[in-house]
Amino acid sequence: MGRQELVERILSDAESESQAVIAEAEKMAGQIISEARSRAEKSMEAARADAQVKSAAIADSRAATARLDSAKILLGEKRGVIDDVYSSAAKQLAAMDKKDCLSFIKNLLDKYAETGDEVVLADNFKYSADVAKFDIVKQKNLKLVFGGAGISGGFILRGKKSDRDLSIEALIAADRAEHEAEVAAELLR
Repeated sequence: MGRQELVERILSDAESESQAVIAEAEKMAGQIISEARSRAEKSMEAARADAQVKSAAIADSRAATARLDSAKILLGEKRGVIDDVYSSAAKQLAAMDKKDCLSFIKNLLDKYAETGDEVVLADNFKYSADVAKFDIVKQKNLKLVFGGAGISGGFILRGKKSDRDLSIEALIAADRAEHEAEVAAELLR
């Protein structure tokens, strides 16, 4: 074998070996690319699933916030209406005619006054002389005090055992504390 033949054989073997190395490298590169694509696809699927979960959580959170805000607004509106109802009731009580006013005062005295109580009437009470004529005032030996109560309507009972605020404001507040839930329920109908 001559030198030229040996060189050609070495080049041929080198060419074959380089072809084999290239083929093996291409095969490995194909596997690596395939595995990378597979990992990328799995990663994309996981990212999509995570995005859907986060999107649902955000939507649920916003829906809950919207429901809460809506409930707050509704509650505020109901409170406003209830405030208006009780404000109107207070105005109607304050604007009663003489007959109704005296009947109202008499009923409260019958129900709450005790013997010897002091009845402190509102500063602006117009019918003091008429209240003084009530039988119950004489029967229970009630002492009438005209003005000085600092209330706009009704009266305050000052007794030996306890005092009772029977002013329009106090009566309205007591009724509201007792019946506000019922009034609110009626408003929802």
